[in-house]
Amino acid sequence: MCGTKSAKRELVRVVLTAEGECIVDETGKRPGRGAYLCHRPDCWERAAGTNRLAHALRGEVSASDREQLAAAGAAFIGASPG
Repeated sequence: MCGTKSAKRELVRVVLTAEGECIVDETGKRPGRGAYLCHRPDCWERAAGTNRLAHALRGEVSASDREQLAAAGAAFIGASPG
């Protein structure tokens, strides 16, 4: 969401499933439209608080999905690989 260029393995994939659920894809292989987030707090805040993620996923992200993403983001922030 912030435009950071990095290897896919260093980013966190968020996917919009066929059922319309927006979830963190820890394997990176779930089917559905995906977007990548880095480990910076502002990236997760933008994803959870604006429509940028919905635009990137080409679908709607519900309020409950945004809350779950914010909680998941807290786990990933500062836990960058390497």
